[in-house]
Amino acid sequence: FVAIGEGAYPPLLRRISGPPPLIAVKGEPAALHLPAVAIVGARNASLAGIKMARMLAHEIGREGYAVVSGLARGIDAAAHSGSLDTGTIAAMAGGLDKPYPPENVPLMEEIAARGALISEMPFGWEPRARDFPRRNRIVAGLSLGLVVVEAAVRSGSLISARLAGEMGRLVFAVPGSPLDPRAAGTNGLLKDGAILVTEARDVLDALSPL
Repeated sequence: FVAIGEGAYPPLLRRISGPPPLIAVKGEPAALHLPAVAIVGARNASLAGIKMARMLAHEIGREGYAVVSGLARGIDAAAHSGSLDTGTIAAMAGGLDKPYPPENVPLMEEIAARGALISEMPFGWEPRARDFPRRNRIVAGLSLGLVVVEAAVRSGSLISARLAGEMGRLVFAVPGSPLDPRAAGTNGLLKDGAILVTEARDVLDALSPL
């Protein structure tokens, strides 16, 4: 357990509005002090989206960044798996002993062995629908920038993007086909001024002065 006044508390998270006073961490706490980039997106992701998320996570991680996501199906899982070797952080909506979804338990165990799991919820807390936006604020709060790979018009990833923008973090989006509803949210972010991403260098160049 790490309290907000302790040195091990993630410095960027401390600066958000209403930071969690106490967080539970499992794994390697040093990962929480790397500069970080969040990668989020659709649970029902396309194969191309999963490949893109994994590639971005791998290449951004090689440049010394931790990759943050929410341990969900689809894009989140791909982002974590692509950055296992360089440092990945999974923010959880429930207690650390209540992972969701169940099929990502093996991935969660790999993250705990090589990266970090983080939650503001107590042990035994089963995640509810209202807890996922709270989790999203931690994903955004840990990160210098947030990349949305695929997202429908109504999606939690767009909540994460809005929160990141309100925190003053950079917001990135990967474009997609106008015919694919999973790209409607990301294309909308681009229309609203998000930074276009077609390769990891787009993210790295935007973050380099930070």
